[in-house]
Order: sequence, then C-alpha cells, then structure tokens
Amino acid sequence: MNIGIIGASGYGGVELHRFLERHPHAGKCILYTSSEEKPIYSDLYPHLTDINQEVLQNQQNLEETDVLFIAAPSGVSAAMTPEIVIKHPNMQIIDLSGDLRLKNSEDYKKWYGKEPASQEVLVKAVYGLADLNKESIKEAQIIANPGCYPTAALLGLAPLFHSRDIADLGSVIIDAKSGVSGAGKKAVQSSLFSEMNENFRTYKIAEHQHTPEIEQFLGSWAEDEVKITFTPHLVPMTRGIMATAYIQLKKEIGTDELLELYREFYRSSPFVRIRKEGSYPSTKEVYGSNYCDIGLKADPRTGRLVVVSVIDNLVKGAAGQAVHNFNLMNGFEETSGLEAAPIYP
Repeated sequence: MNIGIIGASGYGGVELHRFLERHPHAGKCILYTSSEEKPIYSDLYPHLTDINQEVLQNQQNLEETDVLFIAAPSGVSAAMTPEIVIKHPNMQIIDLSGDLRLKNSEDYKKWYGKEPASQEVLVKAVYGLADLNKESIKEAQIIANPGCYPTAALLGLAPLFHSRDIADLGSVIIDAKSGVSGAGKKAVQSSLFSEMNENFRTYKIAEHQHTPEIEQFLGSWAEDEVKITFTPHLVPMTRGIMATAYIQLKKEIGTDELLELYREFYRSSPFVRIRKEGSYPSTKEVYGSNYCDIGLKADPRTGRLVVVSVIDNLVKGAAGQAVHNFNLMNGFEETSGLEAAPIYP
C-alpha cells in the first residue's frame, strides 16, 4: 500500500516516517508539504541522510496514495478531509489532529476556536483508541487518532468506567505532565531551552482542548455526562506523558484486586502493560515505543484510587497509535511495525 503523510516536516510526521518506512505492509512512503520550496527530507532532518533523500511533494497531488496520514496542526484536516473524501472515495484517512475527534461541532468551535469539519465527515470518523475500539476501527475508512493526553488518561481509567460500580465516576481529577515535543516544532518562547530548563509549568488550566475529548469518551462508557478536572503541565524533557488520575472508590477494595481487574480488562491489548503491585511506571520506560504502562494504588485511608499511566507522546500518543490503527483497518497483525522495545536509558 502506498502511504501519504501530510505534515511530514513536523515531529508527528517524522515519527510516522520512522515506523512506516520499515513497515512490512507499506510500499512507497510519499511525503507531502504545503511549502512552495519542496525541500529534500534529509535537509529538514539530517539524521535521515543516506536514508531518505526524497523531495517533499505538493499535498494537492494525492493520486498515488492508498492511505493518508494527516499530521498537520488543528484546522487543516477540518478543511481538507471533506474535499479528499469526495475526490478519493476509497482512500483511507488517519487524522492525527484534533479536528475529527469531537462529535459535537459546537464543542470544537468552543475549545479549538476554529471552524469544524463537515457533519458528514464527523459522522464517518471512528475514534482510534486502538486498544479499546478495535471492532469499529476494522470497519472504518476515516480514523480520528486520539490526542496524547487523552490516550494516557483514557487507558488509565477505562476499566473503572466499564465496571461502573467500583468508583465514583464524577470524582475524576487528572494531573498530567508532558515533554516539550508535545507542543510541536514551531518556535515559541515557552518552549525555548532557557524557558524550560530547570523549570516546570502548568498551562491552560480548565481550558485545555483535550478536556472535552476525555469527557466525551468517559461519558460514552459511563452512559452519562462526565465532568473532569484536567490540569496539564510541561516538564523539561523531550518526550513522554505521565497522567496521574485520582478517583473516589465506592467501596473498600484492595490494590491486588484492582490490578487483577486491569489485567483482565487488557488481556487482549498487546501494548498496555499493567505493573505489579508496588511498581509504578516512569516515562523513560516507554520511551520511543508504542506501550502504555499503568500502575495503581488503592489508598484505604482516603478511600481514593491513584492510577499512574505513562506513554511516549509522539508514539503511543500520536504516530504509533496511528500505525496501530492502520494495521487494524487493513487486517494486518496489530503489532506489525511496532514491535520495537522502549529505548533505555
């Protein structure tokens, strides 16, 4: 299959290239740009010297593409995807931006401040939380790849929301930390070395655009409206997300019993790893991989459960999950091209 990547010059795009170039079911990998200059890829990323000397192509020419990954900033896919669906009705589309995730157009306008995609496209788009939505993804033509924060948060909370009788589903607090690559490649003051080194900051308190995405899918599992407190932070590292969730338990239950619930829930999810009791994951332990590692602790003193979920924001939170979706859509082994162990240290 010929693969197209729109947004190949960004961090998500170059991670897609890393996985798809060696994918057993990927043929030609066509890299697209909106720039008039059409640079050579290894000029943008010198680490690809002698690996990829391709010239980036005009993104209006998609004739050779079977599967299109859109790794562009929000707003781009909302405008492009309806046109692509009309011109290329058989093309598979995997969108890594937030443009197709929210089913309510008004929510998108409110949280993203941009015009949403057409309702026809939003209806067709399947949420690509690959570990939990496999059957729908297998039948999909358009995938809304989840955000990085939502991936970590939702995987950490899903077993509780599917059980429903263990925890108070209206008491969720999510405290999440991300490496600076989550802000993208664009040069902004808050991402400068002198701003982030030896620093730790919170941002977009009670207004981060991933909030409604998390609430939408927690609510679908709970079959009720769910409101969360979600606070993101930037930490001085390149990659990684740690989402620590706090939720009130409805009954006294031990950590061992909860861990067994999580293991059973994720028994068919090759990329979700549940830690042993007393072991809690760190971001370095999933670095460069498509794994999500989860540890948890029930606190009998407060009656709360603490769940710690870690991912690599550029892989499990973006490109790796997109490739996982590509595998499921086409009937490939779901781990194809994603088997690499984390990079450590």
